[in-house]
Amino acid sequence: MKKRRPQDSFVSSTEFVLPNDTNTLNNLMGGRMMHLMDIVAAISAQRHSGRIVVTASVDNLNFSKAIPLGSIVTISAKVTRAFNSSMEIHVVADIEDNIRGVHARSNDAFFTFVAVDQNGRPIDVPEIEPETEEEWKLYNGAIRRRQVRLILGGRMKPEDAEDLKALFIPNTQG
Repeated sequence: MKKRRPQDSFVSSTEFVLPNDTNTLNNLMGGRMMHLMDIVAAISAQRHSGRIVVTASVDNLNFSKAIPLGSIVTISAKVTRAFNSSMEIHVVADIEDNIRGVHARSNDAFFTFVAVDQNGRPIDVPEIEPETEEEWKLYNGAIRRRQVRLILGGRMKPEDAEDLKALFIPNTQG
């Protein structure tokens, strides 16, 4: 299977925050943001794999800035690393509030998707070949994030997480 570049999976979507999307404080509802991020991440994963994809996990979804009614939200995503059938996708949301003069990062998260065949069974995906310094940084960190997900999900024992040991235990070979 031919390796793919992270840029090949890049997706961007822009939304206008309307009254129906907001909470009682007139800010974008967190659940609506999660929905939008999941869709963009799914398109990125499908673009990378060329397969049907399903959401497996979401980690570290950070809400760092409220998004007021009338703002413009741009959500972008790209695959940071592919494993066997799973892919980690980094998703970021930026806001534009031209009336208030605000342009800022509001959210970011790492989503994991699994590519499946028509019967719902996991299927292999192409590897990622990072090109930029930022892509390499995300790619190299993905193995540690994956090990944390597997440990928290009960699918890996902490003592088997070699890449995490190297972070916390001096002179550990990873």
